Amino acid sequence: MIAKSALIFGVSGQDGALLARLLADKGYRVHGTSRDAQLSSFGNLDVVGVRDRVQVHSAATTDFRSVAQVLSEVQPDETYLLAGQSSVGLSFGQPVETLESIALGALNVLEAIRFLKLGTRLYHAGSSECFGDVGEAANERTAFRPRSPYAVAKASAHWMVANYRDAYGLYACTGILFNHESPLRPTRFVTRKIIAAAVRIAGGSGERLQLGNLDIERDWGWAPEYVDAMWRMLQQREPNDYVIATGRMHALSNFVAMAFDVVGLDWQQHVDFDPQLRRPSDIAHSVGDASKAEHELGWKASTTLEQVVARMVAAEQGESWPVVAS
Repeated sequence: MIAKSALIFGVSGQDGALLARLLADKGYRVHGTSRDAQLSSFGNLDVVGVRDRVQVHSAATTDFRSVAQVLSEVQPDETYLLAGQSSVGLSFGQPVETLESIALGALNVLEAIRFLKLGTRLYHAGSSECFGDVGEAANERTAFRPRSPYAVAKASAHWMVANYRDAYGLYACTGILFNHESPLRPTRFVTRKIIAAAVRIAGGSGERLQLGNLDIERDWGWAPEYVDAMWRMLQQREPNDYVIATGRMHALSNFVAMAFDVVGLDWQQHVDFDPQLRRPSDIAHSVGDASKAEHELGWKASTTLEQVVARMVAAEQGESWPVVAS
């Protein structure tokens, strides 16, 4: 039996590397892209132990020619679109780059698949940010009310995927993922910033951690479980969109308290509020309802936020952590 092939746009990021490991373990021939594969270190692939099992290619999703070229060369059974500017905060400072890398990137991939008449199944990485503030757990029927350039771009890409699915019969779906973390998060993300600072402070750095709004509430999950949900979406008979979340909401202050508790410190003695770190607009409450995914995909989050934080702290201290979902 010939092994399936998969192409991951954005293989060097957190989700891309974890997904590459998952697919390689399942026997896939895994291909991944970076803007310049010759210069990229692909460090995350090394961390998850899969660098020698991924064939890398140069491609920028904002460049239609390079997208079409790599799709034509690989002819993947499954395509995962994880590329694009991934920081909500950065999107306020770089709105044009954010819109182009996410919305135009999605359009290029969709149009290349249509133009080349490929039978590949496409997974598109959506975002819970599209929902904005929700008074109750958001599901697939909840209206989008984006509150950042990042969310606007993701909402646009979401509807383009739906349009190409309906208009051209593409097998294309969007995973509307709520926040999911791992030690592969860059330090520009507040979760990794908190973890790294807590470990340094416990080691005697003497610094103080500066944070913005500590009252925001988020639904945080464990990233290796979330990439498993991505794969499951492409194994269904018909394409569909799914919310992926834990259904549990925690304040950022709780996340901070957990991180400092793991290293034996009282967070309130080491953290300062910096009003300049507030975003122009932010989401106060965000939680998801993944009951559709549980019913149709057999997927349910099992890792608690306390476990997520403990694993991230352990990794920051140089210990091993589970790169695949149990």
